[in-house]
Amino acid sequence: MSHPEILVVLPTLGDRLETLRQALDSVNEQRAEVSVTLVVVAPPSAVAARELAASLGAVVVDDPKAGISAAINCGLSVRTTEKYYAWVGDDDLLRPHGLATLSAELDAVEEAVLAFGGCDYIDTEGRTIAVSNAGRLATFLLPWGPDLIPHPGTVVRLDALEAIGGFDPALKFAMDLDAFLKLRKHGRFVWTRASVSAFRWHPDSLTVANRLDSSREAESVKRRHLPSGLRPISGAWHYPIRWASSIAAGRVNARARSIEARALAAQAD
Repeated sequence: MSHPEILVVLPTLGDRLETLRQALDSVNEQRAEVSVTLVVVAPPSAVAARELAASLGAVVVDDPKAGISAAINCGLSVRTTEKYYAWVGDDDLLRPHGLATLSAELDAVEEAVLAFGGCDYIDTEGRTIAVSNAGRLATFLLPWGPDLIPHPGTVVRLDALEAIGGFDPALKFAMDLDAFLKLRKHGRFVWTRASVSAFRWHPDSLTVANRLDSSREAESVKRRHLPSGLRPISGAWHYPIRWASSIAAGRVNARARSIEARALAAQAD
């Protein structure tokens, strides 16, 4: 592997150093199987995070301070010879073999532009709460149902991502959904049910803490991608899906509390 093949973008505000290190380590573990350019996008004031990222081999660039989408686009601008893009949050993880698995899926299908896999929902201690691995169902539901394609467990052809203009800077929560819907016009989506990433479920996660705003933005994105004749009646399925998603999130929260309670009880014994 003489040239980097996968551009991994990790935006951070620098306020979660412990999980940031874990995220960086999980990316670097992929280097045994694939060539990676790791780009950390951080504000200049996040001195400790920037030093940590640099010490672990990342290219560090300044956060433009214009939102998460602009930060990711800033990371994308570092591209040189890379073929694929992947994203990971500063409190998320890539599972062992994750990038190799997904890039192999793309390599196997010439017309494929996006590969995704299963995603483990983990608590603050790294314990698995639930697993999302919808496979083909995720692609079917994408235009009108819940977005079951996890951004941290996704690899995208960079040429296709550049063709759609990257991520919409106006979006705060549903920028990945918007990009996925645009990418459908450029090629196929492929998948594996194997878990290739982990999303940390805790109260200050952006989409968890702002679930209603996230749902509304996602509905707006899906509406604008619908045929014009269906847009006025999209509430007929968007509102039930919002309700179902809220119920599902509540169940994950309840399971997380139950796992934590059992762990505390075991420690007490």
